[in-house]
Amino acid sequence: MLDVAVVTLFPEYFAGPLACSIPARAASKRLVSYRTHDLRRWTQDKHRTADDMPYGGGAGMVLKPEPFFEMQDELKREPPIVLLSARGKPFTHDVAVRYSLGTQLTLLCGHYKDVDQRVADHLATEELSIGDYVLSGGEAAALCVIDAVVRLLPGALGDHESAAGDSHYDGLLAPPSYTRPAEYRGHQVPDVLQSGDHAKIAAWRQAESERLTRERRPDLLARRDTSEG
Repeated sequence: MLDVAVVTLFPEYFAGPLACSIPARAASKRLVSYRTHDLRRWTQDKHRTADDMPYGGGAGMVLKPEPFFEMQDELKREPPIVLLSARGKPFTHDVAVRYSLGTQLTLLCGHYKDVDQRVADHLATEELSIGDYVLSGGEAAALCVIDAVVRLLPGALGDHESAAGDSHYDGLLAPPSYTRPAEYRGHQVPDVLQSGDHAKIAAWRQAESERLTRERRPDLLARRDTSEG
């Protein structure tokens, strides 16, 4: 079982999403457990102060280091301990696979302007970003990471092929998908998908996957060529 812990100022943020769909199904099958921890539990004063003004001046507030470190003193979490941050390395499918093969995953959610750098340097084992933009906090990013990881756990999906056909699974974007009706408002499902010829369907899907990746994410093709070379 994968033990997922989330450290956040807003534990209530996770109650709804983790009780729905694949994350909930995986938990019911005992493939994963979720624990959310209120960062203010490890604050130092009666006001439960978790943030302070930045040294050197400037706008915004910075989350203090003490609650994060005292959390680890008590919980003694094993790596990976991941700080969600706009400065982090990109979160990718390969990272999700690595996390899905582990037994523990700890996600530290920043908020406000920033998190004290000592958390990143001396507590977190990794610093990850889910994209080139800034969120109000790390909670939304943590949910993205959890969902991407949990759906890879054996048994979380109906069958392995469901994940194997996803974008990024083999370094390419997924081909288009269609379902009934075969014609809708004058728009047709490609004939090849209705042909019953599995070889032709597989070839069409591969060609479409490569076409879409070439048009929309040429960087993925370049990365794939480099790794195969």
